[in-house]
Amino acid sequence: MSTRIFVLFCLLITVLLITGFARAQQPKKLPRIGLLVPSSASSVSTRRDAFLQGLRDLGYVEGKNIAIEYRYTEGHLDRLPSLAAELVRLNVDVIVTGAISSVRAAKKATATIPIVFASVGDAVDSGLVASLARPGGNATGLTFFAPELDGKRLELLKEAFPKVTRVGFLQRVPSFRGDLLKEAEPVAKTLGLRLQSVGVKGPDDFENAFKAAKSDGAEALIVITNPLANTHRARIVDLAAKNRLPAIYPSTDFVEDGGLMSYGADVLDNWRRAATYVDKILKGTNPGDLPVEQPKKFEFVINLKAAKQIGVTITPNVLARADKVIQ
Repeated sequence: MSTRIFVLFCLLITVLLITGFARAQQPKKLPRIGLLVPSSASSVSTRRDAFLQGLRDLGYVEGKNIAIEYRYTEGHLDRLPSLAAELVRLNVDVIVTGAISSVRAAKKATATIPIVFASVGDAVDSGLVASLARPGGNATGLTFFAPELDGKRLELLKEAFPKVTRVGFLQRVPSFRGDLLKEAEPVAKTLGLRLQSVGVKGPDDFENAFKAAKSDGAEALIVITNPLANTHRARIVDLAAKNRLPAIYPSTDFVEDGGLMSYGADVLDNWRRAATYVDKILKGTNPGDLPVEQPKKFEFVINLKAAKQIGVTITPNVLARADKVIQ
């Protein structure tokens, strides 16, 4: 080997070594998740923490091997499109969200970035996915069986308060879920209950809605899950107490905020499980091939302090059915 060739060979080896070392020293790009929430940071703190715990269980630690972009509407749903577009501009790897409204905003903003929903009602009827088994498109996640649970909540209300004959449905209007009273009517009929819609469009409507419910003869209340109600949990619970209306809520956090009873899917478990979807997508699975999962855990929670506040007694047989009783 001539001296010239030998020198060129050494230079080539040196360049390759330097290049390899430089690449090794470059920080690896962290996968980024966009968390799009149609309510306030405080109102979903337990759900966010459950999701982060799910990620940690799978080996993802925020700031270490994964980054998260948080976007909250603070209850102003009209901000969803701009926040979703913002996450798309940031080119996040996955958008994680909860309510139907935020999933729709994300789907409108992008047809390519995967979307994982942690807790929605009827994902098929609302048009989020083609089917539960094969969602298609770029969205998948977990559902909480909203329509079916309303009937169960009516049964629990009637069992807890046998003399109740008229129940109000506190819901945001218009509702993505259509005519909720029509869906619950068959169960109400078998229980001898009459239903009335108590609609709210925004936070300023709550007080008048409760007044209307009382004046129309409502003796108990079912609160329908939606971002508006979730953001203003404390206010709804307070108004139910002031109007002495026994109410059953869609999730435990309402009861922990002072509400009387709740029955529904364990939403925190759903949010923990949403992390498994993120993991599979980051590893290359197409979201449209991941089946939408149904809740695995349901819980019935009673707050005896709230019962005392509005002057009602929960019978022992109903207390025995509760998964958790708050003293």
